[in-house]
Amino acid sequence: MTPAPVRLEVEATLADAAIAQSLEKARALWRIRETIPEAQFTNVKHDVSVPVSSVPELIERLGEVLGKRFPAAEIYAFGHVGDGNVHYNVGPAPLVKERAAVNRIVYDVVAALQGSISAEHGLGQLKREESAQRKDPLELELMRALKQALDPRGLMNPGKVI
Repeated sequence: MTPAPVRLEVEATLADAAIAQSLEKARALWRIRETIPEAQFTNVKHDVSVPVSSVPELIERLGEVLGKRFPAAEIYAFGHVGDGNVHYNVGPAPLVKERAAVNRIVYDVVAALQGSISAEHGLGQLKREESAQRKDPLELELMRALKQALDPRGLMNPGKVI
């Protein structure tokens, strides 16, 4: 059975774009783009995914729940929403000390929307324990089997995630 296609309507105008008029200005735009991740280090960062049709609900629900728990929360949601991957970062810097509580809220809403706590950046060490609790045991076993097939001698990031 093929799922029904999802249609997202987006309205954009040329006023929403920045077009470099010179090589110097193009380089300046790239500097801005390349420094965004550095500027985000003072946030609680997430790389999550949900079904494309659930992206608006993810952003709305998380905004409501996090706003109630942390009234000063600032949300920086961006990314690859066309395929359901969202970089959902929460600031300002003082919330970093509340990382565990922020993560729990984000991951619970993602799970409720049938999503994943990892998207294109993978699990990483910070999500090691969380993935063991949230991933299906079969999924974890398949990940271990794939790791074994690709790295039978355990040379690539030994003991890091799996």
